[in-house]
Amino acid sequence: MNARSSLATPWWLKTLLLAVALGYIALVLLLPLAAVFVEALREGWPAYIDALKEPDAVSAIKLTLWVAAIAVPLNLVFGIVAGWAIAKHDFRGKAWLITFIELPFSISPVVSGLIYVLIFGAQGWFGSWLQEHDIEIIFAVPGIVLATIFVTFPFVARQIIPLMIAQGRAAEEAALSLGANGWQTFWHVTLPDIRWALLYGVLLCNARAMGEFGAVSVVSGHIRGETNTIPLHVEVLYNEYNFVAAFAVASILAALALVTLVLKSLLEWRHGDDLKAQGH
Repeated sequence: MNARSSLATPWWLKTLLLAVALGYIALVLLLPLAAVFVEALREGWPAYIDALKEPDAVSAIKLTLWVAAIAVPLNLVFGIVAGWAIAKHDFRGKAWLITFIELPFSISPVVSGLIYVLIFGAQGWFGSWLQEHDIEIIFAVPGIVLATIFVTFPFVARQIIPLMIAQGRAAEEAALSLGANGWQTFWHVTLPDIRWALLYGVLLCNARAMGEFGAVSVVSGHIRGETNTIPLHVEVLYNEYNFVAAFAVASILAALALVTLVLKSLLEWRHGDDLKAQGH
């Protein structure tokens, strides 16, 4: 008996394993996701639309989009710069830089928010100076932006760094030897090679930025109509037993998750070879 036949799985076992996997996915992922939309539309489309048109909901949606519009581009730029530095250059402390990039994954989002309260809060390190200059960070939009940037910090960088390391420096060195300058090399050689991984990281970063709860909850102050993002507004509505409105607003995040999943799957299907170096 050869090794291949000895490792063959009986058809009934494969069927059983597939059924268990699909059943688990349906129970843990699909059923709760479907429940969000069912509850959101329980009282019909008019109630659903009214919940989204409510002033506090509109404010939460606008704030969430605004925060994501700031955090994602900043992390995009950082990810490209960090990837270029780490993959294309040798310097002392490179391993530490990679470790620090991964740090937000190891810290609870609530702790991340508390860090900013400690630094910029009224009793924090810079609290007195900020008050003297009438600068609001905690319980204001800047604090929400900072907390969101922190928790989404690694998403773009960790997608492109492994890919850029795997690609090496040969293409850039060839372009430079042919007379291209640094910017031309980056724009015409490096960026085309990482564009799909870059888009992949942006998708994940945006989804996390819009759905972040823990860190934002700590620094926002929960001021309705001012510092409540979509997740915080959902919590407020739910605590007020306004379940239809809560699920209506939550459906925005659920829809975002579905769109992200579809785009992610399309990227992996059409450009899987470009993403293999990252382990996806």
